[in-house]
Amino acid sequence: MFEKSSNFASKNKITMKGLTFSLKRAVGISGLKTKIARKTGIPTTKQGLERKIGQAVLSAVTGGKKRK
Repeated sequence: MFEKSSNFASKNKITMKGLTFSLKRAVGISGLKTKIARKTGIPTTKQGLERKIGQAVLSAVTGGKKRK
């Protein structure tokens, strides 16, 4: 049930599996970012933004054809 964390920074920290806490989620920042991203269509994550830009570049190069 309890296990010692193997991270360097938290050498002797005991953690419970599956139990995490996020201040951003507790305050509501994550939900707000999600709502903004859905309404505007602009991703708020680095990976999502890179994927969207890559898709736009590919569609511009290939003439807007989508793969099936």
